[in-house]
Amino acid sequence: MSQKPVIQHFSDVLCVWAYVAHIRFERLVEKFSDQVDFETHYCPVFPDARGKISRNWEGRGGFHGYAAHVDTVACKFDHVKLNPDAWSKVQPASSTPVHLLLKAAELVELENGTAPDACLLDRPSYHLSWQLRRAFFEEASDIASWEVQRECVETVGLDYGAVQGSFMDGSAFAALDRDVLAAQKASVTGSPTFVMNNGRQVMYGNVGFHLLEANVLELLRSPGPEEASWC
Repeated sequence: MSQKPVIQHFSDVLCVWAYVAHIRFERLVEKFSDQVDFETHYCPVFPDARGKISRNWEGRGGFHGYAAHVDTVACKFDHVKLNPDAWSKVQPASSTPVHLLLKAAELVELENGTAPDACLLDRPSYHLSWQLRRAFFEEASDIASWEVQRECVETVGLDYGAVQGSFMDGSAFAALDRDVLAAQKASVTGSPTFVMNNGRQVMYGNVGFHLLEANVLELLRSPGPEEASWC
């Protein structure tokens, strides 16, 4: 039996473009999960969110200017909502604790017997990623806070104590470091990024669903060694 091709999805939970693209990735999984293996990875775009925005938006309104920019992005898409307090008043210090939580949740699933090849959309950790994005962008909750994280974990039915265990034994840190190394290996420069065909097809930023779909279909066409992919 031939091995399924792999599609890697890299994102930062605090990235508005990743928030917008979440539904596109979900639809991609819904359509191709029986033919493709999907991997979710987290890349550090906002490891020092406050410092980055302070530097990059100095002289352009600071956090209020950045919040206005995020609003211009979100208002173009009907499927997402944006709380006006996100970034203007509520400013998470870092996305790293959020990504660490998500890797811990994935490890708990594996410990609970979830098969590595189980459909991504059936996993609580996947729903947790969306819950965290919504908590910040839609509800303006500080998702770097452990209290907010606990609420999100319990909302998707995961055991927060077990998730904490992955922090305490260091395994979540190791898993997150593997994501960072994978992003470096794939030369990921931003969020969201889709990597296919062993790194030959890389799509970054605001990529529409139909373009993603076309690339997957070409990937599944499996050209022979004498014929290169047209994507």
